[in-house]
Amino acid sequence: MRTHNPSPHPLAAVRNLGILAHVDAGKTTVTERILFATGTTHKRGEVHDGTTVTDFDPQERDRGITIFAAAVSCAWDGHRINLIDTPGHVDFADEVERALRVLDGAVAVFDAVAGVEPQSESVWRQADRHGVPRIAFVNKMDRAGADLDAAVASIRQRLHPAPLVVQLPVGAEDAFTGVVDLVRMRALLWTGDEAMQDVPVPSDLRDEALARRRALEEAVAELHPGALEEFCESGTLSGPTLSSALRDLTRSGDGVVVLCGSAYRNRGVEPLLDAVVAWLPSPLDVPPVRGTHDGREHARHADPAAPTAALAFKVHATPTGRLTYLRIYSGTIEKGDTLWDATARRTERIGRILRVQADRHAPLDRAVAGDIVAVVGLKSARAGSTLCAPDAPLLLEPPGVPEPVVSVAVECRRAGDTDRLASGLARLTEEDPSLAVRTDPETGQTVLSGMGELHLEVAVEKLRRDLGLEVNVGRPRVSHRETVGRGVTGLVYRHVKQDGGAGQFAQVVLDVEPYEEGGFAFRSAVVGGRVPQEYVRAVEAGCRDALAEGPLGGHPVTGLRVTLTDGATHVKDSSDTAFRTAGRLGLREALHACAMVLLEPVVEVTVTVPEDAVGGVLGDLAARRGRVTGSVTRAGAAVVTATVPLAELFGYATRLRSRTQGRGTFTARPTGYAPAPAATVVR
Repeated sequence: MRTHNPSPHPLAAVRNLGILAHVDAGKTTVTERILFATGTTHKRGEVHDGTTVTDFDPQERDRGITIFAAAVSCAWDGHRINLIDTPGHVDFADEVERALRVLDGAVAVFDAVAGVEPQSESVWRQADRHGVPRIAFVNKMDRAGADLDAAVASIRQRLHPAPLVVQLPVGAEDAFTGVVDLVRMRALLWTGDEAMQDVPVPSDLRDEALARRRALEEAVAELHPGALEEFCESGTLSGPTLSSALRDLTRSGDGVVVLCGSAYRNRGVEPLLDAVVAWLPSPLDVPPVRGTHDGREHARHADPAAPTAALAFKVHATPTGRLTYLRIYSGTIEKGDTLWDATARRTERIGRILRVQADRHAPLDRAVAGDIVAVVGLKSARAGSTLCAPDAPLLLEPPGVPEPVVSVAVECRRAGDTDRLASGLARLTEEDPSLAVRTDPETGQTVLSGMGELHLEVAVEKLRRDLGLEVNVGRPRVSHRETVGRGVTGLVYRHVKQDGGAGQFAQVVLDVEPYEEGGFAFRSAVVGGRVPQEYVRAVEAGCRDALAEGPLGGHPVTGLRVTLTDGATHVKDSSDTAFRTAGRLGLREALHACAMVLLEPVVEVTVTVPEDAVGGVLGDLAARRGRVTGSVTRAGAAVVTATVPLAELFGYATRLRSRTQGRGTFTARPTGYAPAPAATVVR
């Protein structure tokens, strides 16, 4: 798979990729072994020892999981690899989202025993949305119960219809010692701590290797026209044709190359790096980035000589200054340059440019298109900000920010720390856009909202460790919604206001009904021009204003359709303002007349427990109003899937550990909203 020839264009030798996986599939260990194999580090870091490069935050080392996306850079076979190790826990999915926004490719890591797990599926779908080409790496082939074919079957069933397996394991479980490279038909073996050996295929595996090579050729020929032509002519595919077709299929997303290994035992890492270099795209191979300026769309190619366009995807406050991580899509930036922040509409000056090695940094004089670097000196740039040449402005689409679903009330134990708490919370939300801070207008409490219980726990711990604040935390609250259970028709609302000057007059007639597709829909059925079109738009805007607070508890309203059926105007006193007010107050009155339903967030929970603990786990889920949707047995463990109200999951991790003697694990991912018990209010 190695090319050994110098690339004709410097950017062709760059790979920007992420490591994606379910929690505990081995992402961080894969990253550590890549750094070791490339000579970037000289000692293998271990997650359980707290010695990894990318999990450098004290909380990550204490908890043994990745919490913050960490960027590192290394070199392999004449190529520069910029790599981001992403979190696997669902609470930190926003870190994955922002990383995927700036990556050109990814390695998806799967557990050889568990196959595709719930969060594996979630991050895979995130990568689908961003169109990021992927290679699959089935890890932990040395574990008891490891089965490459079963893992590939789960990839085919749940993620992608065309996994293309390019390796055959040599040995199984504890006896796993290497792989057969089906593209070159060579065996790659590792014994102890010795270097990889490239040897002929063992005789006892030759027949199976030939059969799998044939199956790979047939699968590729079905998907790739060029390969099909050669296959029909000669009945087989040459190594170069097969490799070229695999590259095309990977970059188009029509196929997913599957490799295997054991990162912990340092087996399979070198061929994975070869696959990254051979098949994942460079910045030149991905479509040009697109942005807007003056209402028109513009494209910027990965050209160091083009006007600068860069996206800030992460902000990190360190004791020595504020780091802003950038993906440079076009142009060149140098130390001391002035750039235009198209999001904040102000200029920013680059103080220093750094090549990132997790928590260590190497200074650079310049960075070019295709680079991922950190810069020091930016004052107001946030995650999602576009930085561009002042004389060629461009606004890039920022990564989407998920809506927080869990909240806690936070307060200082010492009255004098209030200002420090406010500045600490502001820094948290600056670093992590999926956190939100607000003051409850009724209680005066400071409310911190995030993506899950662990997410908030980590945020509060940062306040305590980084700022030395003593903080009290109230029980988390979930964000409810309200919807229409039974609507109303023909509600008439007349808005009349006379206060000495020009008056206001607007009359609207509204129908309100449930909307099964969710969200909010508005339509006008007014005939005869009784409400002019410009006023119809004002009514819709007013109705949207009214959705902020529902009648049951002031929660946002969703899942309704409003129809404007009639209305009346005044020749002098009608205006956009009057009709917007009528729309807002009219819908508010209509909602009080509807039968409203309170909705609570629900999540899909996947619980993995020993078979002897299934009964207790099922009973506990039922007590938490959980609805079991599936149960399978895999490698001696039971995997139970259930839909559970988010509010019932607080404290579940501790409860599950106690019921299973610490052997049970669970993951949860949001699936939407469902009616809360006794939530229908008929008025």
